[in-house]
Order: sequence, then structure tokens, then C-alpha cells
Amino acid sequence: MKKKLICIQCPLGCQLEVDVGSTITVKGNSCPRGAVYAEKELTNPTRTVTSTISVTGGELRRVSVKTADGIPKDKIMECMREIRSLSVSAPVHMKQVILKSCAGTGIPLIATKEVRGAETHE
Repeated sequence: MKKKLICIQCPLGCQLEVDVGSTITVKGNSCPRGAVYAEKELTNPTRTVTSTISVTGGELRRVSVKTADGIPKDKIMECMREIRSLSVSAPVHMKQVILKSCAGTGIPLIATKEVRGAETHE
């Protein structure tokens, strides 16, 4: 079976041709990352999830968050349901762990922005 993918590991966007048989053979990659990406995409595709959550008592009403690493694609909707249910109190610090294991994956959800308290500007 042959598959065509566009590598998203760098701005080059190499057009990969992947032959899937007893082994996976990748052609068209300009660097080794393309071959690793193609194999992972076909065997265990993951994505980093980004979103925002509500902040109480902060100078901002929401803070941006992301998973610290890619989670399996089939867990994205479960992860988003968890994210929608979350709220944190200010202050919030960049890289602060908001949720230890998003969708039971063991991958933490972290804040990607600082939010100071509304009154104290911590």
C-alpha cells in the first residue's frame, strides 16, 4: 500500500511517498525527521492540542493552554471535553501544569502564558 503525506516537522513541507508493507519505506524526505514523522503518522498519529481555559480573579479572563506533547488523535475530543470543564484561579504561570494527565494519556496540560491577579498584579 502506498500513501502520500506532507511532512509537518519543518517549514520545507516535503512531499513524502510512503510504501507500507512488512516494513515502512519513506521517500521524498529532505532530512531524517521526515521518515520518523511518516512512520509515526501511519502507526500512532498524535497531535498537540491547544486551547484556552477560564481564569478567575485574573487580569485576563482566559489563559492559553496546550498539551506538553502530542496525544493520540483518538483522544483529542476527550481532551477537549476535559479542557472545556476547567477553570483556574490567578495567578497562572507559564508552563504551570493545569491538568496532570489529559484524557488519561499521561501527557500534562500546561499554561502557555502568564496571568497576574486582577487586583494585586502578582
